[in-house]
Amino acid sequence: MHATARPAFPTAASIDDLRTLAKAKLPRMVFDYIDGAAGDEATARRNRSALERYLLPQEVLVDLSDRDIGTTVLGSRIATPIVIAPTGMNGAYWHNGDLCLARAAARLGIPFVMSTAATVGLDTLCEAAGPLRWFQLYMLRDRGLAAALLARVHAAGFSVLELTIDTAVTGRRARDIRNGFTLPFRWNLKKLCDVSRRPRWALQMLRGGSPALKLFAEAVGRVPKGSTITEVMQQQISDAFTWDDLAWLRAEWPGKLVLKGVMTAGQTHRAIAAGADGVVVSNHGGRQQDGGRSTIECLPHVVDAAQARIDVLVDSGFRTGADIAKAIALGAVAVQIGRPALFGLAAGGERGVWQAISILADEFDRAMALTGATSVAALRGRVETC
Repeated sequence: MHATARPAFPTAASIDDLRTLAKAKLPRMVFDYIDGAAGDEATARRNRSALERYLLPQEVLVDLSDRDIGTTVLGSRIATPIVIAPTGMNGAYWHNGDLCLARAAARLGIPFVMSTAATVGLDTLCEAAGPLRWFQLYMLRDRGLAAALLARVHAAGFSVLELTIDTAVTGRRARDIRNGFTLPFRWNLKKLCDVSRRPRWALQMLRGGSPALKLFAEAVGRVPKGSTITEVMQQQISDAFTWDDLAWLRAEWPGKLVLKGVMTAGQTHRAIAAGADGVVVSNHGGRQQDGGRSTIECLPHVVDAAQARIDVLVDSGFRTGADIAKAIALGAVAVQIGRPALFGLAAGGERGVWQAISILADEFDRAMALTGATSVAALRGRVETC
């Protein structure tokens, strides 16, 4: 890892510890937006339980004195096989949350993926971001607006475009509906009582202002509103963008192109044919299709189909460095981390994000070493099933 810092919480030893801290600091409606998933959250639970079916073998009497957890993803060297995934509404968890995530990623030597649903503008983010800058796109209904946004993003030094392809229809997230988590915030007595028990969070919001989808507003020319967050996004996201339309996007974007939301071998073949440089095996953390397969179950099929022609990443459900090691052993080049980074952010801002990723990197280093591997490449194939 590139930089060291004092942990925000010296006694927080795991991502679960940071989750507990985040839950204690955030109003319920905000915490549930991070923690929740679609439907009865079966896919989110399966993302976690399926990881337990993959086991890391233990190797002994190996020289581990010279090991390296760095790797190369999409042509760039990164300090550890972790990417801070695109996440929206980060200003609701900590003031200028997107900037905290970007700065932590820069210090750690890993990529940060800016979301179309960021709560800061593009120029503001660029001032904080390091050189490993990726951008996540929700395909807009208006291609003219999308093309203009892509031109700005590329001019700002973003080298990778990550198109999310599983949100033509947004998942029905019961927690958000029950909590009435709207944008902008709409207050009632229940919410005000909840917020009153989180005075530090309330003070942050008073000082910094209520979070808004500022980048989205820059792209479409107005601040969207809706009865839930998913409704806000759905107003502008295209529900008619198909595999055939990827040729247009490939022609518009001169950098690396990654498709986020690939889950099958067939989809992988089509991604390669469309000129993608990589895919992310993702079910949106269980926030879209409830009752589906976990990403770790789908990963080996995608890796086999890719045949090393493109980079394969994965996300959804990863909470420990051992989880990450399993994905690398199964052929992923890196793991995108969403909720763990947000738990750190909500618990302690930039230092909390740094701590979350540092915990995962340290756990990954130990897991890799205990399999007898001294490099990320040597970890490939070192996994068993039960």
